[in-house]
Amino acid sequence: MKRAGMPAGRSRVMSKGLRPDFLWGGATAANQFEGGYLEGGKGLSIDDVYKGGSATVPRVIDDHIIEGDYYPSHVAVDFYHRYKEDIALLAEMGFKCFRMSIAWSRIFPRGDEEEPNEEGLKFYDNVIDELLKYNIEPVVTISHYEMPLALVKEYGSWRNRKLVEFFHRYSKVLFQRYKGKVKYWLTFNEVNCTLGVDRPYLQAGIVYRKDENIPDVKLQVTHHLLVASALAVKECRRIDPAAKIGCMLLYPTTYADTCDPLDQIAVRNVMAPTYYYGDVYARGRYTNLCKAYQESIGGHFTMEPGDEELLKEGIVDYIGFSYYSSRVEGVHVTEYTGGNMQRGGKNPYLKVTQWGWQIDPIGLRMALNNLYDRYQLPLFIVENGMGAVDKVEEDGSIIDDYRIDYLKAHIEAMKDAVEIDHVDLMGYTPWGPIDLVSAGTGEMKKRYGFIYVDKDDQGNGTLERRKKKSFDWYKKVIATNGEDLEN
Repeated sequence: MKRAGMPAGRSRVMSKGLRPDFLWGGATAANQFEGGYLEGGKGLSIDDVYKGGSATVPRVIDDHIIEGDYYPSHVAVDFYHRYKEDIALLAEMGFKCFRMSIAWSRIFPRGDEEEPNEEGLKFYDNVIDELLKYNIEPVVTISHYEMPLALVKEYGSWRNRKLVEFFHRYSKVLFQRYKGKVKYWLTFNEVNCTLGVDRPYLQAGIVYRKDENIPDVKLQVTHHLLVASALAVKECRRIDPAAKIGCMLLYPTTYADTCDPLDQIAVRNVMAPTYYYGDVYARGRYTNLCKAYQESIGGHFTMEPGDEELLKEGIVDYIGFSYYSSRVEGVHVTEYTGGNMQRGGKNPYLKVTQWGWQIDPIGLRMALNNLYDRYQLPLFIVENGMGAVDKVEEDGSIIDDYRIDYLKAHIEAMKDAVEIDHVDLMGYTPWGPIDLVSAGTGEMKKRYGFIYVDKDDQGNGTLERRKKKSFDWYKKVIATNGEDLEN
């Protein structure tokens, strides 16, 4: 793909490439990766009652675990028992960082306890120490699509202001325990999906009640999440001033379908949930966009005294975001395609993955520019990648050139944003460096990794790890700081 820069004949001053300390790595989440769902004193999480599905069959949420039924998170890919083996493989690739999450239900099994579960903390002691042994920086998400099930069943999840207190206690324990060891934190994963999806179960543990006003619920839940994040930011700075703490947004670059002016408004409207969170995280207040969005959905929420000050004091240090695909929006869009948690209009100029997600590297460059222009905070691409069905050849090899092609094009676009557009970018952690369970579908066959895990959608398999062709390719990319991208 030809890299898109400045117009021909125009002079330009280019930066010198990616920073020398650029954070190359990969990203995972405890609920999709760890397993060990009742080991070490862990309590039940919202994921532990979430069954598998597919691109066409929605995942089912149970009220409790049904004996004999399959729940993908229970074993996941067993990082809980295999973390030393897995981290050694990441070190072999030359990882500079590893994005992971901590399972809230492993630290506070119910979520409302006064004291944490020491065995759960010791597990993460071991994981973090193992990473640091190889000079791999942990990038830790405090809540990544996971929370104790008891907080949902007994408190109504983030509807309840009590969860701000519980999350504050939980985050404080983490900052104290891992002070000096974890330099990069993220509060909530893809938190803007709380407003952006119909059913924010993974994002906020919300199962709607009969006759409930959904806009009111979404706005109140969102406010509590934003206040909780601000408190965590303040606590992190108090306990470990050397650490950096950011937010994490899902960013779906969105194009107007036509030059119809109404399509431009449609794009603004569909992007509002993303910027709603970004504005509060980065500006410390509900902006005009936020207030307009509140009115547009007809929702109301309650703020407590002191909340406005908290939001101002809890501005993040950097913005992490996920980018997988782009979408089209407009008043005449009739054909839709899939995407990360959100669908969008089909773009005839783009190819799609096996799951219908549009492949758009330039969309990543646009995402970087849109976010940096708007907020002027350092950015961190903490998820990117392509889910695909991988074939194990007779000789045991896995030739995933399609994955290499996807990542190569996106890294080139990322570099253009840095070198040509002067975006301040901290790092790049593609999703699922070791195959893991899909959050959206619960599948294993939708693979992202450089490392293959022998497990199928029904939970069968040896869990053996096997390097794909992309393993050595990404190793070379890291070793050259992104200069050598050839397959």
